[in-house]
Amino acid sequence: MAGPLLVIAAGGTGGHMFPAQALAELMLTRGWRVKLSTDARGARYTQGFPRAVEIEQVGSATFARGGLTAKALAPIRIGGGVAAAVSRMMRDRPAMVVGFGGYPSIPALSAATMLGLPRMIHEQNGVLGRVNALFARRVHAVACGTWPTELPQGVEAIHTGNPVRGAVIERAGAAYIPPGDYPMSVLVIGGSQGARILSDVVPPAIANLPGELRRRVRVSHQAREEDVQRVSTYYADEGIDADVQTFFADVPTRMSEAQLVICRSGASTVADLSVIGRPAILVPYAAAAADHQTANARGLVEAGAAIMFPESRFHVEALSEQVARVLSDGEGAMRMAHAARSVGVADAAERLAGVVERLADEQKGTDS
Repeated sequence: MAGPLLVIAAGGTGGHMFPAQALAELMLTRGWRVKLSTDARGARYTQGFPRAVEIEQVGSATFARGGLTAKALAPIRIGGGVAAAVSRMMRDRPAMVVGFGGYPSIPALSAATMLGLPRMIHEQNGVLGRVNALFARRVHAVACGTWPTELPQGVEAIHTGNPVRGAVIERAGAAYIPPGDYPMSVLVIGGSQGARILSDVVPPAIANLPGELRRRVRVSHQAREEDVQRVSTYYADEGIDADVQTFFADVPTRMSEAQLVICRSGASTVADLSVIGRPAILVPYAAAAADHQTANARGLVEAGAAIMFPESRFHVEALSEQVARVLSDGEGAMRMAHAARSVGVADAAERLAGVVERLADEQKGTDS
């Protein structure tokens, strides 16, 4: 007999899709059927999802980007996506719908609301995103990955942590090799899209390290497609061993092997850092809505696991000084790694799955 159906709605970026993938992986092992509702942009991040997950592309749009024509057409596209989602859910009724944020989650959550289906949202960041804020009072539960999370007045939430993918769990608590008199790895990642500022500042900061320290550094650097050639050329001209790519499919492995990670503070990256346990230099994205990446970084910084640079102070000399500080102090770096692990929530997917199953049972046979 077929198991209960879970519809996961997410899209836009890896920040939404990676925790959605983690929940999908776990719910399949618990006998659930899983469908992912996303748009064409979100579908680019589905390669890592288990094959048993059925991918449903829906019509959606954002009011935040594009010209006047695109914004005028957004309600029509969203409306079409909602109608399609309602039709699908009437044919194959979900036991639970979980939204992870992003505009592609609107159709499934709207359809679930209209049909009175059990539904909840999971917010990865320390501030609710626009879509999750829209549905916070229209769902049966709000789960939060970052704690505390700023919530609308009167909305209560459950702290589950941010689910991490199976590949991260496999590296959870992996032994940390502190910096020393041997080759050391620095991982540079700017979220699923890459980050221009990291490509501008990190290479010259590495080149600016003291000679002996610089010779021992090996860099894995994620860069935007338009920046790959210039970043690769810079490292090569400076004699620095660097692997520069637009996307690393093996981030958990590279992170576990790194002595230091320099990165944005997206929720998924912060979760990976804390579960694996690595020292980090965090550069919150200044244009993030409600400055949520600064909120995301706070836990690691307060624990002593990370150094945070606002973009306004992220300059070559300052970064070089901090990189040298971490890579020249093995004991200090080890303390940072342990501190990162101390705030990690390795069982976040299990916690979230527990909420999903409990709500599905409670709402069974009841109206919204």
